Amino acid sequence: MRPSKTHNIINTGIAAVWLINGLFCKVLHWSPRHEAIVNRILHTDYSREITIIIGVSEIVMALWIVSRYQSKWNAIAQIIIVASMNILEFLLASDLLLWGKLNAVFALLFIIIVYFNNLHNRPH
Repeated sequence: MRPSKTHNIINTGIAAVWLINGLFCKVLHWSPRHEAIVNRILHTDYSREITIIIGVSEIVMALWIVSRYQSKWNAIAQIIIVASMNILEFLLASDLLLWGKLNAVFALLFIIIVYFNNLHNRPH
């Protein structure tokens, strides 16, 4: 069964979130708070370098999503990464987040969208 047009649109939106956050916010440094969050959590002199590595990883995630390769495992990876990242940020750096502790709500909504688009209503 081919994925529906709605599925493809939502998948493109999910990939765009990863690409924008990875490329623009982290690699191109348009949002320095990401580096501040990394520094707060890891307490390191290499926050910029680690932030770039995270950004490149997010770009790779966007490419993985668009490729549709192993989409079930991709969705599981996204859910684990977003949940883990947001728990750490919530506990250790909520004052640096764009919406503070409310970021957790947006993370949960993102996880729900990924789940329903790729696992629950998964095209076979």
